[in-house]
Amino acid sequence: MKILLCHNFYQQPGGEDQSFAEEALLLESRGHEVIRFTRHNDAIQEMSSWDVAKRTFWSSESHNDLRSILQREQPDVMHCTNTFPLISPAAYYAAREERVAVVQSLRNYRMFCPGTYFMRDGKVCEDCLGRRFAWPAIVHKCYRESRAGSAVLASMIAMHRSLGTWSKLVDRYFALTNFSRAKFIEGGLPGEKIDVKPNFLLEDPGAGNGDGGYAVFVGRLSTEKGVGILLNAWSQLESPPLLKIIGDGPMANEVKEAATRNPNKIHWLGRLDRARVLDEVGNAACLLQPSLWYEGFPRTILEAFSRGTPVIASRLGSMEEIVVDGKSGILCEPTAEAFRIAVEQFFGNPNAIPMMRFEARQRFEECYSAAANYDKLMDIYAKAIAIAAKRSSDLTMK
Repeated sequence: MKILLCHNFYQQPGGEDQSFAEEALLLESRGHEVIRFTRHNDAIQEMSSWDVAKRTFWSSESHNDLRSILQREQPDVMHCTNTFPLISPAAYYAAREERVAVVQSLRNYRMFCPGTYFMRDGKVCEDCLGRRFAWPAIVHKCYRESRAGSAVLASMIAMHRSLGTWSKLVDRYFALTNFSRAKFIEGGLPGEKIDVKPNFLLEDPGAGNGDGGYAVFVGRLSTEKGVGILLNAWSQLESPPLLKIIGDGPMANEVKEAATRNPNKIHWLGRLDRARVLDEVGNAACLLQPSLWYEGFPRTILEAFSRGTPVIASRLGSMEEIVVDGKSGILCEPTAEAFRIAVEQFFGNPNAIPMMRFEARQRFEECYSAAANYDKLMDIYAKAIAIAAKRSSDLTMK
């Protein structure tokens, strides 16, 4: 099979960028021919605000480039990971014009939420979900604290919703969890077009030993990731285990100050390469995921499970589906008090930890391995190709 993969890279590398790369490598490792069409948001620095806004609605450059590639390569399917902002929804129109099947990954909520995360002021917010026009996002400046930027995104979403771009021009979607699938249906996408395919790891790092005796957090040091919850929880624990914090971000100063005040309780390791992260996670007793937003499918949880490391996570959104409470980890409310209790419960029952490690590792092998993911991806492609073929046949008969 020949697959055209489309992706707009972010300025700050993240999970979507990594998922795009790993899906391409997975397909190539199984003998498929992969063509990559990419844009990078670094280019925005040399563009005017007006030009960026125009391309967000419709990129003639991407449309024309894609049509040329589609005509030349004639792929079986075009799979888009992220099209915002420089590829734009024009990609779908190019594929339809060339009668090529389209698959779109649903890895964030931008299609209904200009702020992307369904979160505002440190709390879950669904004010724009299901609205024809996301005016609350403009009022609250949800996109990068910019009313103008929020207006552009809200208008782009409304325009393509009105045109039927989201509902008619994509043959198959896949969400990362059943929870997020339900949210996309609530927002207006046709449920019969949405499959569920989780994230995966291309290479299995193998189970760790978990004998480090510490808890670890890996991720962006920001409010939505629940960093404040962790710091407050550790200040409340009477005899806390060592907490290792890996990452960087806007709350770096708070983390640094907490580590300086409590050097025996908190270690801030900053950014680490992936191999070192996997080592730290594999040696940890547990991973902490105190997010305040729904999350898509946190790769940190996936990596923890691959190492056999249980996860203490917020009972919220997709995390409630990924972590099986009492088996592969512990779920609790996203508050400092709840996490304090969960940490005490976890470390206070050491006899239960080996079984949790076994359950976490088993969940990875059964659900999140490359082999299991490949079969699901091929099934999604097959459905999209069949839909496109029937559409082409119907047009020919007319």
